[in-house]
Amino acid sequence: MTIGGVTDPYQPIERSARITRRCLEVFLEFRNPVSLVTKSALVARDVDLLGELAGGGAAEVCVSVTTLDRELHRALEPRSAAPSQRLAAIERLARAGVPVAVLVAPLIPGLNDHEAPAIIEAAARAGARSARPIMLKLPHGVKEIFASWLERHYPERKAKVLNRVRAMRGGRLHDSRFHERQRGSGLFAEQSAALFAVACRRAGVDAELPPLATTGFRRPGGEQLSLL
Repeated sequence: MTIGGVTDPYQPIERSARITRRCLEVFLEFRNPVSLVTKSALVARDVDLLGELAGGGAAEVCVSVTTLDRELHRALEPRSAAPSQRLAAIERLARAGVPVAVLVAPLIPGLNDHEAPAIIEAAARAGARSARPIMLKLPHGVKEIFASWLERHYPERKAKVLNRVRAMRGGRLHDSRFHERQRGSGLFAEQSAALFAVACRRAGVDAELPPLATTGFRRPGGEQLSLL
C-alpha cells in the first residue's frame, strides 16, 4: 500500500483529524506493508507506529526535500515544512529503524538542480538510505501556472528554466510517457542523472530501499470474499 502518491497524506488538517494515523493503526494491526510519501515533518509524529511496522519489514517513508535554500523554499513551497524540519523528520524516523528515502523533487533544471548533491549529503547525514530524483512535470494547465510563477519570482531565470525543460522533454514542456515524465530525456537529462548518481555514491545512498515484506500479514477474521 502506497499513501501519498497523488496527495500528501499529512495535510495541515491531519494534525487534528488524524486520518492517516488511524490508517497506520489498521496497517499495524494486520501488519499490512505501507510506503508513505510526504513533504511534511508531521510524519515524525507517527514514528511509533511506523517503527513497529518497520520492525517486521513492513514500512518505508519517502520524504521530499526540494531545496535547502530558505528563500527558494518560501517562494516555491509556502506554508510547507522547512528544509531543516524535513531533515529532522528523516533523522527521527531513521533512528526508529524506519527505512527512509529522500526524494529530490521536483528537480527543476536551472533553478534547484545544482542543489542535488547538497540535499543528498544532508539527507544521508540524517539517516536516509536511498535518494531518488523526480524531474519537474508540467502537465495541462500547470505549464502556464509555473511560467507565471517564474515571471513573478525569478524573471531573470524564466527563459533558461523553460528552455532547459523543453530540452529534456523533446521540445515540449511535458512528456506524459510514464518513465520519461519522471526523468526526462536528452543530453541535459543524462548529465543530470549522471551527476545525481555520483552524488549518491559519495553519500552512500546509491541503493534502493529493501523491498517491503508481506510475511507478517494477518488476514482479518471471517471468510475472505471473492473478487467477482
